[in-house]
Amino acid sequence: MATTTEESETYEQFLEHVRQLHYVGDAGSVLQWDQQVMMPSGGTPARAKQSSALSTLHHDLLTDDQLGEWLDELDDADLDDEQEAVVREVRRDHERAVRVPSDLVERISEASSNALPVWEEAKAEDDFELFADTLEEMVELRREYAAAIDPDRDPYEVLFEEYEPYLGIDTAERVLTRLREELVPLIDDIDDSDVTLADPFEVSASDASGGSEDRRSSGGTYDDDTQHELVEAALDTLGYDWDHGRLDTAPHPFSTGTQFDARVTTRFKPDDPMDAVGSTIHEFGHATYTLGLPQEQYGTPLGDNRDLSVHESQSRFWENHVGRSRPFWDLFTKTANDHLGTDATPGEFYEAANTVHSDNLIRVEADELTYHMHIVLRFEIERDLIRGDLAVEDVPQVWNEKMEEYLGVRPDTDAEGCLQDIHWTNGAIGYFPTYTLGSVLAAQLDHHLRADVGDVDGLVRDGEFDPIHDWLTENVHRHGARYETDDLVRAATGESFTADYFLDYVDEKYRDLYDC
Repeated sequence: MATTTEESETYEQFLEHVRQLHYVGDAGSVLQWDQQVMMPSGGTPARAKQSSALSTLHHDLLTDDQLGEWLDELDDADLDDEQEAVVREVRRDHERAVRVPSDLVERISEASSNALPVWEEAKAEDDFELFADTLEEMVELRREYAAAIDPDRDPYEVLFEEYEPYLGIDTAERVLTRLREELVPLIDDIDDSDVTLADPFEVSASDASGGSEDRRSSGGTYDDDTQHELVEAALDTLGYDWDHGRLDTAPHPFSTGTQFDARVTTRFKPDDPMDAVGSTIHEFGHATYTLGLPQEQYGTPLGDNRDLSVHESQSRFWENHVGRSRPFWDLFTKTANDHLGTDATPGEFYEAANTVHSDNLIRVEADELTYHMHIVLRFEIERDLIRGDLAVEDVPQVWNEKMEEYLGVRPDTDAEGCLQDIHWTNGAIGYFPTYTLGSVLAAQLDHHLRADVGDVDGLVRDGEFDPIHDWLTENVHRHGARYETDDLVRAATGESFTADYFLDYVDEKYRDLYDC
């Protein structure tokens, strides 16, 4: 603790203010969850005002002059490491926020709430023009936001730091470039391979004619109730804490909450239950990180996640290194067959979970390899939008051209193209690179987990997930935002952030699967 009574009192007053700031932010997150999951469609006008009011209150608390005075007083205080970390994180957020006018924060929040139903209609109608004005407004608001924080820097870099404050845009560009250069030849080799991986859900002639006696409908599909029961079973298997979470559906799966209440959502494709399994396990990874944060630090940066790159590393770890692994399907195949009425082998489910579809149009349905080409595309488009190098009206054409260049496939519709993601509706511009950064970090963590714990495959095969949860909690979750990103990576793995493990992992795994 601080060495003087005065310093101690200042820190406690400062900390109580910080807690109130966090509580307001978390309340806003609950409203956002409700809007995407439970709220009737007609509730948007009121919800926009409610969300705007909370955002304004949050901004006012963060920019309060008294908070700035406390930060100044604590500059020279004798603080311990954890207190210094709290002050560092709050100071960073405060210094960014004080530059942004309250009315701009309010306009961004209201525009985001209003944008969601517009995007939903545009996607349903397959008509980008319905969304174009809304996107134009959001881009202008985010440019204005970046300029308020630092008018002399690249506006996209300023926005990227909202989600990944410490690794830097140079690291993101370097990683994305390296993955594009090294994954494309691997994807090409897979395309040239004669190997066809198993598809347990391929509809036979008897299935299509109604001859199947399984739980499919006559069209070879699985109803929502069946898939809901399946993904609930997957969450049970992995150890989801139902006392502190829940499962719902949403147009775009997401997870949100606190260490006391971390909720997941999923969605169901009638002909592909593996999609729901993968997205649910992905969101479980996010929730597990949230639930692993220290409860006694709730309301402070020490009880908050580090950043979205680290958050995404947890979801991608569970989705890819566990949920797509052969040991997991050795464990889960009987459960899957029981729920779906299938008779697949673990090997068939494993192959289905790892089939590479280079012609896939949808990011959230993409495999581990082509997924990152989707990220590169979005990164380049939103960067150019913010920098003024791309007009909103040209987004569909540029999107389609880049899809054809990077993946050899061209969307036929806007719904399958530039309208497929929800992120731009809430102003989350600069977010997409964290998906790839998180995937890269997941592989690095997986490597060191195996070095420390031992037979991780055996643990997964036996359904013994506690040692995995414990390692991740000890090395990642419990630290909250105490460390800057690369310092957290070094604390967990003994080395700096690197893409080496990810590239080695996918090269070994997919060359083995496709014999190429």
